[in-house]
Amino acid sequence: MCGIIGVLGNHEAAPQLVESLKRLEYRGYDSAGIATVNGGVLDRRRAVGKLVNLSDLLVHEPLAGKAGIGHTRWATHGAATTGNAHPHRSGPVAVVHNGIIENFKELRAELATFGLTQESETDTETVVMLTRHYMEQGKSAREAATATLARLEGAFALLFLFEGEEDLLIAARKGSPLAIGHGTGEMFVGSDAIALAPMTDRITYLEEGDYAFVTRQGAEIFDREGRPANREIHQIDLGQARIEKAGYKHFMAKEIAEQPAVLGDALAHYLKGSALNLPEELDFSNLDRLTLVACGTASYACHVAKYWFESLAHLPCEIDVASEFRYREPPLPAKSWALFVSQSGETADTLAALRYAAPRVEKTLAVVNVPTSSIAREADLALPILAGVEVGVASTKAFSCQLLVLAVLALKAGRDRGVLSEADLAGHLETLRLMPGLMNQALALSGEIETLAERLAEAQDILFLGRGPMYPIALEGALKLKEISYIHAEGYASGELKHGPIALIDRMVPVVVIAPHDRLFDKTVSNMQEVMARHGKVLLISDARGLAEAAEGTWATLKLPAVAEPFAPLLYTIPAQLLAYHTAVAKGTDVDQPRNLAKSVTVE
Repeated sequence: MCGIIGVLGNHEAAPQLVESLKRLEYRGYDSAGIATVNGGVLDRRRAVGKLVNLSDLLVHEPLAGKAGIGHTRWATHGAATTGNAHPHRSGPVAVVHNGIIENFKELRAELATFGLTQESETDTETVVMLTRHYMEQGKSAREAATATLARLEGAFALLFLFEGEEDLLIAARKGSPLAIGHGTGEMFVGSDAIALAPMTDRITYLEEGDYAFVTRQGAEIFDREGRPANREIHQIDLGQARIEKAGYKHFMAKEIAEQPAVLGDALAHYLKGSALNLPEELDFSNLDRLTLVACGTASYACHVAKYWFESLAHLPCEIDVASEFRYREPPLPAKSWALFVSQSGETADTLAALRYAAPRVEKTLAVVNVPTSSIAREADLALPILAGVEVGVASTKAFSCQLLVLAVLALKAGRDRGVLSEADLAGHLETLRLMPGLMNQALALSGEIETLAERLAEAQDILFLGRGPMYPIALEGALKLKEISYIHAEGYASGELKHGPIALIDRMVPVVVIAPHDRLFDKTVSNMQEVMARHGKVLLISDARGLAEAAEGTWATLKLPAVAEPFAPLLYTIPAQLLAYHTAVAKGTDVDQPRNLAKSVTVE
C-alpha cells in the first residue's frame, strides 16, 4: 500500500515529509515525491526508486515551505516512472493518492472536451485535472475538492494541496485508511500512526466516506453525507509506533526473533490462570457453521484454524479467499458466524467480504493487529493479536499471533460445545504456555538453516509437503520463500503428491517435508519415500523421534523439540520462516521490501 503524509507546520516541511516517508518504506514502493507551497507558490520534486534518490534530488533542487504533502508509490496504473510518481499536479492543485479511481477513464474523456489532457498513465491525475476544472469555473479550493470527491468511484485516500493556500490540506477517505495528527499550532495527515509518530501522539482516524478541511487550528470533518462529524482523538503509544531494527540486519529477522516474546504477550492477554480470557458474548454452543475469510498468509492461518475448530469443537468450518467470497455470493446460515483475519485490518478484499457477510450472519468477528482499523471497527467483535508493529512485508510474527488467537478461540468453542472437558482444556492450555520456550529452541536452529540455505538458493523450484495441520504450514512456507527469494515454490498436502506434483521430482528439486511425529507421521514418511525413490533431495523437519525413524536417506534434517498435538503448527512455522529468510539473504534479494509487494493491500 502506498504511503501518504501531509504537514502544516511551523518549520520547513520537506525534511519532515521525507523523514515520515522513510517510516512508511515498509509498505513497499517504487517511487516517491513531495510538494510544498512557499510564498503561495506550489512546487514538487519526484524520483523513481528508493527514497535516497529523492533525498539526493532535494539536495540539488531544494523545496522550501512549511506546508506540504508527500507520497511513496507502489505502481498500479502506469509503470514506475517520474511522470507517474506522486504528487500529481494540474494547475493550482496537487494530490497524493492511495487506492484506485475506478471511473477515471470516463472522467478523463469528459475533461478532454474542456481541453484538459493527461500527462501520466495514472488514474490519480484525473483527480487533479477535475479539481482544476472546477476551480477554473470559479469554485474555491474547498468547493472544488468537495465537488471532485462526489464524482469519484473506487477506493481511495486522497490529500490535496493548493497553490496560494499555505494553511489548508483537504483529506478524504473511502476504502483506504487515513489519519489526522494534532499538534500545537501544527496539523498533520498520514496513512497511519507510524508515519505521524515523530510529530504527534494525538490521532484522529477518518471513518469510511469522511473528508476533512485541515488547517493549523484543527480539522473540520464531514461524513459521507456532508454532515459535520465528531471523530474521537486517540492518544497513541509512541513506543508501539517505533520502527527500529535493534541490531538486526533486516526487520524480518528481528520480527522472526520477536515471536516468543509477542506470543507470550498474547498468551498473557488471553489466558488468565487456568481459564480463557475472552469476551462473554463469545458463545459457540449453538452455531451451525463458522466461515473463515482472509487473504494470503492470513488465509493459511485460517486453514490451520479449520483443523482446530473441527477437531477440538466439532464445529463445521468453511474457508474462503476474501477476493472470491462476495463474488461467489455464498449462502450463509442464520445460525453462523463469520470470522475475518487481517494483519493490517485494512485489506480491501477482506473488508468487502465483511460488509457482505455482516447482514447475513449472526455475528462477525475480526482477528487483527490494528484495533483501530476499519475491519476491527466494523466487525461486531474484534480480537487483537498483539504482535506489535510488523515492518517486513512478508508476515512472520503476525502470522504466529493470528494462529495463537485462533487456537484460543477453537478451545473456547470446544468447551462451549461440550467437546472438551476441563482436563482436556487444561492440557491444551499448558501446551500453549510452553510454546514461547519451544519457539526459542527452534530459533536456535538459525545458524544450521543458514548453511542449508546456501544450497537451497541454487534451486529454481522447491516443494513443501505436509499433512493435516502441517499442510497449511507447507503452503505458508512456500509462500514465504517465493515472496522474498523469488524462487518458485509450491506447498502440497503430501497425500496429493502422486496426483500430479510427483512428476516434478528429480535431483534438482529440493523437497521440504514438515512432519512432527504425530498420528499422520507414517503417512507423511510414506510420501517422502516416494520422493527419495525418484532421487528427490529431501529436507526433513521433525522431532527426535521422527528423525530416529525416518532420517535415513534424506539430504538434510532439522530437529525441533517435541510438541503436543494439535498445536505443532505454531512451532513448525519458525523453521519455514528461517528457511525463506536465509535463502533470500543468500540470493541477495531485498528481504524487507520484496519486489512488486506491498505490506497492506487496500485495492482489489
